Amino acid sequence: MPTAQRARHGGDLVVESLTALGASTVFGLPGQHALGAFDALRRSGLTYVGLRVENNAGFAADAFARVTGTVAPLLVSTGPGALMTLAALQESAAASAPVLAIGSQVPTAGLGGGRKGYLHELVDQKASFRDVVKSVHTARTASQIPSAVAAAWASALEAPAGPVWLEIPQDVLLAPVSVPPVTSLRAEPRPLSPRPELTAEAARLLNAAERPVILAGGGVVRAGARQELRALAEVLDAPVATTFGGKGAFPWDHPLSLQSWLEDAHTTEFLEDADVLLVVGSGLGELSSNYHTFSPRGRLVQIEADLGKLESNHPALGIHADAREALAALTEAVTPRPPGTAAKAAAGLLTRVRERIDAQGLELERRVLDAVRDALPDDSPSFWDMTILAYWAWSAFDPRAGALHSAQGAGGLGYGFPAALGAAAADRGRPVLAVSGDGGAMYSIAELATAHQYQLPITWLIVDDGGYGILREYMTDTFGEATATELSRPDFVALAESFGVPAVRTTPERLRTDLADALAAPGPSVVVLPALLRMFAPTHLDRPADGGPDGSPDGGPGPGQP
Repeated sequence: MPTAQRARHGGDLVVESLTALGASTVFGLPGQHALGAFDALRRSGLTYVGLRVENNAGFAADAFARVTGTVAPLLVSTGPGALMTLAALQESAAASAPVLAIGSQVPTAGLGGGRKGYLHELVDQKASFRDVVKSVHTARTASQIPSAVAAAWASALEAPAGPVWLEIPQDVLLAPVSVPPVTSLRAEPRPLSPRPELTAEAARLLNAAERPVILAGGGVVRAGARQELRALAEVLDAPVATTFGGKGAFPWDHPLSLQSWLEDAHTTEFLEDADVLLVVGSGLGELSSNYHTFSPRGRLVQIEADLGKLESNHPALGIHADAREALAALTEAVTPRPPGTAAKAAAGLLTRVRERIDAQGLELERRVLDAVRDALPDDSPSFWDMTILAYWAWSAFDPRAGALHSAQGAGGLGYGFPAALGAAAADRGRPVLAVSGDGGAMYSIAELATAHQYQLPITWLIVDDGGYGILREYMTDTFGEATATELSRPDFVALAESFGVPAVRTTPERLRTDLADALAAPGPSVVVLPALLRMFAPTHLDRPADGGPDGSPDGGPGPGQP
């Protein structure tokens, strides 16, 4: 390509449109067909964070969207580059993270069954994304680019938020344009307000309830409805449990808090015993229903922004609405009641859970998780891969003023570290923690170069147990021995240092100090903990015989992913 200054082209319209809509940061990885857009980045005020694998770039964009609450642009190339983002976009879809993935395409002459033989060519690239993202968009001419970007942006934000796909042919990105720069675009999502007659009926049910309970999911966190949830719980004097995706929606140490012990039959029984259970921002899927063993005996009221999840698993008074608006409306509509026995009931449940864990000889696991909690600043976010320590964190970790994020929506490996990079790019003023097992760490080891290049304030805790630890437990419990779970792995400390990233090998006794020191230091760092951790066992109440995914009466110890 010529080195002289070029005239504006289609790629500039992409970048100008993103800027006009409020974007600040773009994640991605360049490729031949997308070079027009990347050339335009050079002339823009957008911050570019380039990762080494497209899937990791998608995870970084996912995390940026989660922590900022706005759209995260992801820029990739055609064919292999585009397809490499699918696992990350699946996670964004499961977690309702508004990622705007923009991919290039072969020249327009090759679209729709035209000229064949282009590099990276797919017969129908969009078809690969239709089952993963919220919506698919195409710009076939330069004049279509601003409107296509705005439409995709609005779709990503509209409740329920989620990822979208926009593709633009190579020749359109490279074609010179003479129109003025894009300076103003509107992409405002439509509000999703509760219908007043449904709010009134929900308030009537809650007012008549003797044992109301609230289950808060990720929709409460995404809607920024923490204050509204607390206000309603206190007005109703109702205990609150949070799903794994909803951690942080309700204060961990509040007298009404049931915390997040959803893989626990005591908690399942408590939720079932509510005469009115208000489920907010959760579809009551596999993990949130203790592997579909949950069977409510009272009335269910469900507030959910995703219409496809409304009453998808249990009949309810379904309210299709944004969690924040619906909770605020309910708080105004219900009759306040004085504090009663709810706090005592919540404390009793947590005592039963704690006694169960105490009896299982899991001191190492609890000591490790406590060390992580003590070392992490209260307002720092953490990102957890699919590993045993993360499964503990789902139930037992207090996120405090920060937030706990994981890939439990879609359950793919390799999320933790690249996601933490995206969060660190959003706010360089506080440290970010990533937690992986040695198996998951190998999915994203190349991103140590990204962390070093951008000097992002991220500490990566790698728990090295020599293999896929949770799968080892599943297979041993089910078949008597494990297959394909043991792994050869590198010296993670030496490998990190070869990237220019400081690293230390620690022990459970030194973890708190070593991790705190790493988080306090500027730039990236790695802490490696060789340890063989175990999952807590499920409780065995009188559950349905086929309730758990492993055939156990009340569910297995964690989701069926490594």
